[in-house]
Amino acid sequence: MRLAITAHLDYGFPEPADVLLQIEAAAMADQRLEAQSLTIWSDNPIAAIRGEEGIGQRCWARADRRLVADYTATVRVERQPIVLQSLGATPVRALPSATVRYLMPSRYCESDRLEHFVRRTFAGLSGGALAAALVDWVRGALEYSNAVSDGRTTALTTFADRRGVCRDYAHLLVALARAAEIPARCVAAYAPGVDPPDFHAVAELWLDGAWRLVDATGMASAADLVRVAVGLDATEIAFMTIFGTATLWRQTVKVERLGDDGEHGSAPDR
Repeated sequence: MRLAITAHLDYGFPEPADVLLQIEAAAMADQRLEAQSLTIWSDNPIAAIRGEEGIGQRCWARADRRLVADYTATVRVERQPIVLQSLGATPVRALPSATVRYLMPSRYCESDRLEHFVRRTFAGLSGGALAAALVDWVRGALEYSNAVSDGRTTALTTFADRRGVCRDYAHLLVALARAAEIPARCVAAYAPGVDPPDFHAVAELWLDGAWRLVDATGMASAADLVRVAVGLDATEIAFMTIFGTATLWRQTVKVERLGDDGEHGSAPDR
């Protein structure tokens, strides 16, 4: 799968502010960058730093009245689909040390408050079968809507409201998985077919010795996703963190499938 990605950000700033951008596709074994370009229109120096887990790259910028960023990339995704139900369980005591932090509650994923629900509702399941049941539950229980979601919405709020956007789906799935003793992290991603077109948030669950991408909204398959960043929750994967105040003037994200010859392909109905 080859994907063409374009993103345009245009923000106004009443006062100068530092901005941490995280919009570049990560170079990884299962997603190869064939080409990419990031242009930030600023009179101030730009500095790049590594993302969480060494995945992806963040970029520090200094905004003075206005900040404009343009990003383009062509990415080849080489990731085989996985049937979650076929994956075995890993006892927490046998987990790799780097995954243990993803068992813990975090700011937006209050997994400790959902342990009783998970034990009662999914009794008798483990490993991939449990993970698949959690994904199905989130997808069936929630309604996709931005009417109740904002930057303060947590997994517990979404669990109560039963509505949210992609980041809320990801937060709730991650919280439920952690409550089920499955390491889980949030992932910022690009994907075709996302409606409305925007930066996308999904989850990765540690199952049978590897991280497995899952989109609880159902809008994208694992084979379509291009990771940008990973982290405990939205705090660590935000596409833009502003140390000050800003006004959105214009923002667009477009992801299209490409044929091997570079021609654009249409996205199937979802």
